[in-house]
Amino acid sequence: MISIRHLKKVYPNVTPLLDVNAEIGRGEVISIIGPSGTGKSTFLRCLNRLEKPTEGEILIDGQSITAPGANVPKIRRKMGMVFQNFNLFDHLTIVENIMIAQVDLLHRSRKEAYDKSMQLLHRVGLADKALNLPRELSGGQKQRAAIARTLAMDPEIVLFDEPTSALDPTMVGEVLSVIRSLSKQGLTMLIVTHEMKFARDISSRIFYMDEGVIYEDGAPEQIFGNPMRERTRQFIRRLKVFEEKIVQGNVDFVGLMNRFFVFVEKNQIDRTLVRNINFVIEELLSQALMPQLSPGAELELTVEYSSENQRAEILIKSKVAFENPLDRCDKISKKLIELATESYDIRNLDGKTQIRILVK
Repeated sequence: MISIRHLKKVYPNVTPLLDVNAEIGRGEVISIIGPSGTGKSTFLRCLNRLEKPTEGEILIDGQSITAPGANVPKIRRKMGMVFQNFNLFDHLTIVENIMIAQVDLLHRSRKEAYDKSMQLLHRVGLADKALNLPRELSGGQKQRAAIARTLAMDPEIVLFDEPTSALDPTMVGEVLSVIRSLSKQGLTMLIVTHEMKFARDISSRIFYMDEGVIYEDGAPEQIFGNPMRERTRQFIRRLKVFEEKIVQGNVDFVGLMNRFFVFVEKNQIDRTLVRNINFVIEELLSQALMPQLSPGAELELTVEYSSENQRAEILIKSKVAFENPLDRCDKISKKLIELATESYDIRNLDGKTQIRILVK
């Protein structure tokens, strides 16, 4: 139903969308997740041409919405959008907010528009608020009214741009409940959300956006249970990440550890865990691993900390194949490393070496 090909959006100081490609089938429910500032909202706004793409093509049912001379209003009429901040008209009642576009754009009679509006207000649980002004409603009620307004236009595609981000936590559930019920109606839906459990439960597919692209695309079971790519895994598991590139012959271990301790303080990591991480890094890198490498050889050191389970994992990668550094440690160092870690795994893949250590 929707084809996106090499979509790019450039602003003067930032490029949120670099090369976005996707095929979306009719009736799919797709949640779009990822860190803040990775172009998720820009992506939706390009889809309905609230933003003009810099490059690329968007097709809706085979019709290009980006081609010169495209009838954007006609194609866009297939889409509805629910915004973060409701965008209701403050001087109109809730039922009038839902009626106005039906009368002006779909040329329905006021009675038809009113009947349709009341039907939808019943559906979202707001029939008793029809004659209220927006200021008399809670945030969750306003967002449900905004959803009803979108549905009144009979869209085939509904875009949700972080529909719960402006809400008090106590109101999030009522809005997600309405969206969940809509997901069973056969609408094609794209939802930018930070509600991970909701995304997992409701979606047929997940787009993880990062680095200006759809970095990983898969079923919820894959994305949340077994993500294939490193950034996806870090995001899903809410990992705090410390990364350093180390070059043999130009190693400043004091500076490296100072930066690590800044990371520790920022994330309030348990002291025992920090001591074990520190010990493993010092023993494996400085004593056993770096001496194996020739000048100029590089290592990538990553420490991933999960605040959910207070666990840390150390990942060491190199393009250079080397011996297992544990084999170069003396008995005391080996024993201490065993006491500090839960698991240790070293693999040589395509001439590259990777060590993964789960720290206690």
